[in-house]
Amino acid sequence: MGFHTFDAARADKLEDPGRFRYCSGEELLAALAVPADATVADLGSGTGFYTDVIAPHVGTCYAVDVQSEMHDLYAEKGIPENVETVTAGVEDLPLADDALDAAFSTMTYHEYASDGSLAELARVVRPGGRVVSVDWTADGPGDAGPPRDERFGVGDAANAFEDAGFTVERAETRTDTFVLVARR
Repeated sequence: MGFHTFDAARADKLEDPGRFRYCSGEELLAALAVPADATVADLGSGTGFYTDVIAPHVGTCYAVDVQSEMHDLYAEKGIPENVETVTAGVEDLPLADDALDAAFSTMTYHEYASDGSLAELARVVRPGGRVVSVDWTADGPGDAGPPRDERFGVGDAANAFEDAGFTVERAETRTDTFVLVARR
């Protein structure tokens, strides 16, 4: 992953319902816009906070995190039957070509943003599939989230997705975050 990964010792912060102020479950579901039998992946799933929001609405959800400790904490909480944990970085996903109808990341794009990771997403997301990313913006006040020098602006993220062969359908900056929806 990119600059750093979230400290597993602080994982309890990932379960804070206050996170919905940055991205509600309804917003994430609407942006994904997938059918009930869809196969999706949560990139940088951590303790499964947003995985648990999406899982009841899809057929299969892969909880992808580079830290196995996060999966252990998720298991303690209880992993839904249709969720499979995957310990891997986004740049090297152990999934077949076109395996995903969609992928999403919440506050983790800055951890995996690279040409290799986006090429890997282009490989595993089927044609017509979406990638939804909500992350801390470089243009925000910087009071929450990672240091400002580890963040991206929505324009830079949009350009990176387009360079990887995606079509950006939505790219907007909010106070602390940006939302990007890209279609393969």
